[in-house]
Amino acid sequence: MQALDAIRVLDFTQMMLGPFGTQVLADFGADVIKVERPAGEWERDLAMMGGYVDGESAAFLAMNRNKRSVALDLKDPRARDALLKLGATCDVVVENFRPGVMDRLGLGYEDFKAVREDIVYCSGSGWGQETSFARAGRPGQDLLIQSMSGLAAATGRGTDPPTPAGTAIVDHATALTLANGIMAALLARATHGVGQRVEVDLYSTAIAMQCQEISAFVNQGTDYRRSASGIGQAWLSAPFGVYEASDGWLAVAMAPLETVAEAVGAPHLADFDAWTERDEAKGALETLTRTRTVQHWLDALLPRGVWAARVRTTREAVDELREEGSELLVTVEGPAGTPVELVGSPVTFSATPWRQRLAPPRTGEHTAEVLGEVLDAESLADLVGQVGPAGPVGEVAR
Repeated sequence: MQALDAIRVLDFTQMMLGPFGTQVLADFGADVIKVERPAGEWERDLAMMGGYVDGESAAFLAMNRNKRSVALDLKDPRARDALLKLGATCDVVVENFRPGVMDRLGLGYEDFKAVREDIVYCSGSGWGQETSFARAGRPGQDLLIQSMSGLAAATGRGTDPPTPAGTAIVDHATALTLANGIMAALLARATHGVGQRVEVDLYSTAIAMQCQEISAFVNQGTDYRRSASGIGQAWLSAPFGVYEASDGWLAVAMAPLETVAEAVGAPHLADFDAWTERDEAKGALETLTRTRTVQHWLDALLPRGVWAARVRTTREAVDELREEGSELLVTVEGPAGTPVELVGSPVTFSATPWRQRLAPPRTGEHTAEVLGEVLDAESLADLVGQVGPAGPVGEVAR
């Protein structure tokens, strides 16, 4: 038994915003049917650090497990009719084409609502469906959204250029928002008997991610700025940040300077004003931390209640997960039949745990299996045998 094992999802999404969100639903038990162009989803060809895993993109493998793949030319009227028949058996439809594309294909919200009145239809985009940037056809991609929303300009040292996050953080957050919105809509349907359209977009999520900072400066009348010395957040005081040690890097979170001064044996640190002299305080503390190891400072800080940690690489974090046998790493069969390690679900259920059921699918691996549920043998053979050229990939994803 799984939390969503009675839910069926028709998934037209590509790249990260959609696929990562629908993988959340799939991990929780939903039957997610991934609809791809005949050439396969765009991200299948995305090289990560210039390479592939058994000929497949590591990015694609990372967010498409527990799904079945159907490959169709969405511009073929027979494909549209088959997908609407399939939609009548589904609870949820998800898409992240540019606004208006699905309507032009005859696969919009009203089209699916006509075959299932209580359908939950979720659209993901970069800028929303009706904003000025959406109407202008502006590209909505994680780096661009970080840049336009203020996230990049708030990250890094004050003397550095605006600094984007080390991962596609807005895509990730919006994917989780998408999954959350869909589950809320499903609960509303179960409670109130209504289907509805759900919309999420990268820009709105990026703004919502800055709710603390925006709340502060719009209500207090003061802007915030990055520190020159690298205080970890533009709106926080010393000692919050990362410090060089003799053998690596040390992170220190929110803590009174007086407590830190006592812990490290440097009473003069307590003389700084933690906010107005935050750069000077950080510089003075870092002059000290450079003289000893990270472990030395952890031994000094942690017993006194100061939140601190070693700064590690992703490889170091993964090595520890392997050593501990963590369920956050799962092994599946890759495209060539070789083992592939993926990151599992971070959610733990006591009664309906997530399960690894299906490896990331090959393009169109389940076309006949899935469409055979709604088409007769003759129609299925005609459609599958006449799959046309690649669909509107240029119009996908925001």
